[in-house]
Amino acid sequence: MNRYLSRILAIVLIVVTVPVAAAGSASARPPVRYHLALGDSLPYGFTTAKALAGLPPSAFTGFTDVIARTVRGTTVNYSCPGETTASFLSGPCIWRASGFSLHDDYTGSQVAAAEAFLASQPRGHRGLITVTLWGNDIRLFLESCPDIQCVQQRAPAEIAALAERLRQTLSRLRSAAPHAHIVLLGAFTVELINVGLADHLIGMLNTAMAQVAASVDAGFANPAPVFNPPGDARRAILCQLTLICAENDSHPSTAGHDFLAALILSTRDPR
Repeated sequence: MNRYLSRILAIVLIVVTVPVAAAGSASARPPVRYHLALGDSLPYGFTTAKALAGLPPSAFTGFTDVIARTVRGTTVNYSCPGETTASFLSGPCIWRASGFSLHDDYTGSQVAAAEAFLASQPRGHRGLITVTLWGNDIRLFLESCPDIQCVQQRAPAEIAALAERLRQTLSRLRSAAPHAHIVLLGAFTVELINVGLADHLIGMLNTAMAQVAASVDAGFANPAPVFNPPGDARRAILCQLTLICAENDSHPSTAGHDFLAALILSTRDPR
């Protein structure tokens, strides 16, 4: 198992270096001028411990910051802890409305803020837009179900509704940024008990999200194969890539954020 962990971490380090080399060789493409990070607590770099300590936004770091060290240009992080696919479209950001600060401030909906930023960019400039929206939708859905049978029965409709909201989101972003490389980050689970059901539902969700991404020429980055491997290695991998074992927190660890950054940066632009 230790050898397996070492292999995973070695792959992470290798993949992190790939985008830099690729960027240097892709002379036909203009350089990336900005990275616009959108979504929920993952791109924010949220951890429960830091939130309880009342730390400022600068203390919350994650894959957005790793990408910023690799991609030249401006980084704008509009991510909002607690954001769902619905609140992303309608606003306001519940984190900000509750009195907490954002990395980059805005009022109204996150998608409107993103569109305003993209409209301010010179015509033809190429950027990277990352979108991470699924965790809070899953949380609210599970909280609304009294048992596993309810989860199984309602999951297909819930996934379809989530996918439709993501389609609206990505369509608006693509319209606002025709030349951008948009990457939708997929889902993983920290479930260690009902593993079969959790993996099945996460698989359904990732399939739906991949289809939505493809429909607007966006890339799809799927972390589940690495975060949720089959067999005995699963617990050790989750303990390494998330805070679930150390802090009972499902958010990624530093190693997890490093991997997510590498995964995003290595995701092909389908256009």
